Amino acid sequence: MFFKKKSEKKTYDKENKKPVIKASICNGEQVAGFQDIHTGSFEEVMLIRDSEDLFQFKDTYGISGDIEKIY
Repeated sequence: MFFKKKSEKKTYDKENKKPVIKASICNGEQVAGFQDIHTGSFEEVMLIRDSEDLFQFKDTYGISGDIEKIY
């Protein structure tokens, strides 16, 4: 009841996909996900409302460093 839920580590295809943040020019909405390197298709994973959401996304997938933004 009072225990913190463990964040489970997930993986992604590091050879064919790269983590990106898709940002809307109009309203500033940001969505984190993965972009296929070969086709450019984007797979949404989660909505980014603040820096805590971004930290959670990076922690869940083991991403370090900056993430590229696409518009």
